[in-house]
Amino acid sequence: MKFVVAIDSFKGCMSSNEANTAAGNVVLDVFPDAEIVSVPVSDGGEGWLDAFQEAAGGERVALSVCDPLMRTVQAEYLVNGDCGVIEVAKVVGLSLIANTERNPLKATSYGVGQLLADALRRGCRRLVVGLGGTATSDCGMGMLEALAQNLGFDKTERLLTLAEKTDIILATDVLNPLCGPMGAAEVFAPQKGADERCVKVLEKRAIRFADKSARLCGHDFRDKPGAGSAGGLGYAFMQFLNARCQSGGELLLQEGRFDDILDGSDLVITGEGSADAQTLMGKMPAVILRHAQKRNIPVWLLAGRVNNRSALIDAGFDKVEEITPPLMPLSVALENTMAKRNLRKIIQELTLNMF
Repeated sequence: MKFVVAIDSFKGCMSSNEANTAAGNVVLDVFPDAEIVSVPVSDGGEGWLDAFQEAAGGERVALSVCDPLMRTVQAEYLVNGDCGVIEVAKVVGLSLIANTERNPLKATSYGVGQLLADALRRGCRRLVVGLGGTATSDCGMGMLEALAQNLGFDKTERLLTLAEKTDIILATDVLNPLCGPMGAAEVFAPQKGADERCVKVLEKRAIRFADKSARLCGHDFRDKPGAGSAGGLGYAFMQFLNARCQSGGELLLQEGRFDDILDGSDLVITGEGSADAQTLMGKMPAVILRHAQKRNIPVWLLAGRVNNRSALIDAGFDKVEEITPPLMPLSVALENTMAKRNLRKIIQELTLNMF
């Protein structure tokens, strides 16, 4: 039998590689002669750089940059020919700061601009940017400031000229606009430490920035799908750098020739930290499901938490299982060792009952 294991990271808990290894080892315990193909995956957030390198190759470039609070940290991006690959969570990710430090009014995307500038100086003319998991809600203003400073100019016209020479793809599954009830501040800022007052301040700041940017650029992309991703970074990339959004999951699977990997497979095991109806809106497990369905290969979906299981089953998942025991506290379930133990236990139960 051939099993393809492609589990997305459980944010702040278990990486894609860790989850794949744990799952694959259990399958081999039950079916010692099985072929296990591990495919690290990410839809643009945490783990994007690792997954893309596994799929397409490339060399890591290390750089000292600023974290969301302007402290110096070491970050990496990937270079593959004239293509640069960036994971914004590596430099301005929410996981880089303590819970007590979360403050989207102060957090800046400046470090992302530093990475971009370095990649451009190295000759990268195609950039693939994984958006997700940021601590920021600054609409990309910090990123634009750093980009201009590090490339030695401060005029909007120069940024727009740069955009004409650079092809930038934003890997994201977020379709939210910049402003409004479905915008960056209202939907995502509370996850980054914003209270109700803070959300209102961020929303007003986003509107002011978008108004000014529209006058400067002669176009207004605040309502484009994806503008609200990564605290508004998506907007800055599209408004000033002519970037275009693409499904991160789809892009990754194309780069890694996932359809070829599926050939001859008997089962696909995928998963993520929390699975619900939003999973079906372009998240990694749903993208994997679409590819497997074309070949009539069953797919198991495993998650730390599951809501609306019926919708997920109706979409085509063969099994949808919550790995966390009902009475286990969340703080315990999020421990790396415990998460892997819970994952292994569920897969063992499922594989033992396959026939």
